Amino acid sequence: MLIDKSPPPSQSLSDPGLPAIFMGADSHALRACKILIIDDEEANVLLLERVLARAGFDNFISTRDSTEAVALFEDFQPDLVLTDWLMPGVDGCAVVEQLRALTASDDYLPIVVLTADITPEAKKRALAAGATDFLTKPFDQTEVLLRIRNVLKSRLSHLVVQTQTASLEESVRLRTVELERALIELKGTQRQVIQQERLAALGTMAGGIAHDFNNALSIIMGFGEMLLEDLGRGLTRENATLPITTILTAAEDAATIVHRLREFYRPDESAEHRVPIDLNEIVEQSISLTQPRWQTGSNADGRTITVTTDLRDIPNISGDATELREVLTNLVFNAVDAMPKGGTISLGTFLEGETVAVRISDTGIGMSEEVRQRCLEPFFSTKGKTGTGLGLSMAFGIISRHGGAIDIESEPGKGASFVLRLPASTAKIETRTDAPPWTNAPLRVLVVDDQPVLCQLMCDQLQDDLHSVETAFNGSDALKKFSASQFDLVITDHVMTEMNGEQLAIRIKELSPKVPVILLTGYQTNSAAGKQYSHAIDLVLEKPLSRVALRNAFARVMAAA
Repeated sequence: MLIDKSPPPSQSLSDPGLPAIFMGADSHALRACKILIIDDEEANVLLLERVLARAGFDNFISTRDSTEAVALFEDFQPDLVLTDWLMPGVDGCAVVEQLRALTASDDYLPIVVLTADITPEAKKRALAAGATDFLTKPFDQTEVLLRIRNVLKSRLSHLVVQTQTASLEESVRLRTVELERALIELKGTQRQVIQQERLAALGTMAGGIAHDFNNALSIIMGFGEMLLEDLGRGLTRENATLPITTILTAAEDAATIVHRLREFYRPDESAEHRVPIDLNEIVEQSISLTQPRWQTGSNADGRTITVTTDLRDIPNISGDATELREVLTNLVFNAVDAMPKGGTISLGTFLEGETVAVRISDTGIGMSEEVRQRCLEPFFSTKGKTGTGLGLSMAFGIISRHGGAIDIESEPGKGASFVLRLPASTAKIETRTDAPPWTNAPLRVLVVDDQPVLCQLMCDQLQDDLHSVETAFNGSDALKKFSASQFDLVITDHVMTEMNGEQLAIRIKELSPKVPVILLTGYQTNSAAGKQYSHAIDLVLEKPLSRVALRNAFARVMAAA
């Protein structure tokens, strides 16, 4: 039952200053709160309504029937409930429990109990049911307003937090949607960047490969030009031996670079082959290999570069000669580049305890401290577009793989010194060969390659060893010649048009199962590469192929035939 909110004219408040309690900055919001009063005594209801009205509240309803509490609560949605404790039918404890059941767990709804029972048991029961505070009968009007103000402030704060939380959650939701969209865009951008980085890395790697190949080609071209010039002046065998040997050494080093490049994408499954090496000999070979650059090339540029050596008695080291020549060659070339006006390059070897060291010094422009500290980093270069930043980093990698270290001493204007320290060899390493002794028995050989120049080169090499050779430039021609004659051995290129080397080998084995077939390929041949060749192939050889390697291959396949 709803009660009229207008107080009787004869009733007045004893304290005219009560409204001052709600004079704060939040007074308007407090007075706008909705209050539900539940009390079975009419006098208590009227008094509470009068107190609220006097304080400026006008948004409240009341009932003396506690059974109406739930319906009024759901319809009115109050911010504060004032309920009597001792009521007939549905008492205050039941009312509190019912209203709490209708309140969300994360909602703060103050329920103040009106009671004359101030025993501890009553308070414990009320609090257990969900009561927020108590008002003791008979009421003190100031206390009533103060308690109402306090709980309503908490209610308003809670509503503000709820609103802010909802706003924040919505902002988070919207931001999440934006981030998801941004993430999709970012992934697309990342794919583009990764693709660009891959292309850049490929370009950088290609530059590094070109750097090392240009070194080898410079040697080959330089000595080749020297040989051509000497032909007009009566080239003798004695004069030709050193340039030709140097050219062959540079070509072997270039072939090793290709081999390392093919294995770059995977770890090496086998132990690296190390043999005893005379480091003094490697230094002398490196000087000879780089001579066209530091002597002929520099003279053409109008500068004079002198190379001096101080090679002392040192023990052997265990290593890879090609890799160590590559390191020293790179360092000599760097020294040449660091002396635009000419100067001196000094190479010396010495022993430090159980460590063999080689020092390469120049009288060039030197390096700043920052450049000195960073010069071994991959892709770091001070040569602009002409440098790849891989020469010194590759040298560092090679020396590290040999168990050694590189020390750098340099100052601007005072040249640079690179000291390579490598462990001395403590045990003699036997060079193993899997090839049986070479036999001079002449063979009838069919050579198949779709490049006539390579076919002719192979033919000339074999004929020099007294073999009888027939050539074919494709698989079909090879099968016709094989069927028309008798051959002891077939050598075929791997990659050819129409019919590749493996397909040709299979057809040949069908015609003559006992004739050995050697396959020549520019691809990697070991099992780690994941390539499985046909059983029709008796032996696979990697290009480029030296004459010694070819002779050993002949001996192996013919011994097994």
